[in-house]
Amino acid sequence: MATADERGKGIHIGSVRGAFAIGDHNTVTHNEGSGVAPADPAQEELLRAVRALREDLSRAVETPQITALRGELADAETEIADRGAAGPGRLARLRTALADAGAVVGLLASGAAVGQAVAALVGG
Repeated sequence: MATADERGKGIHIGSVRGAFAIGDHNTVTHNEGSGVAPADPAQEELLRAVRALREDLSRAVETPQITALRGELADAETEIADRGAAGPGRLARLRTALADAGAVVGLLASGAAVGQAVAALVGG
């Protein structure tokens, strides 16, 4: 006996990535990669500044300090996007990476913006 799928009726879902709805009057909202929106305006500002500095650093000459900073920026962006905030440990590591890459970061407005946003969050 043929199943509903073999007769071309019914629904068969092999794999799903994202969101979907089946049936009348359903709605779906899927914000791929958006995670949790930062509730704190200071965290939102840090996220914007981190993204801008990551973009600016794509044109910088690679050094061990720049590599470390890129990693910390990527981790900070992920943490803020996933959890809504960068925790104190993340902020401390980001501040250290900024200081270590100071020669390059000091030349970039986006670097100053990240430094100011981190300082506002850690108090100083």
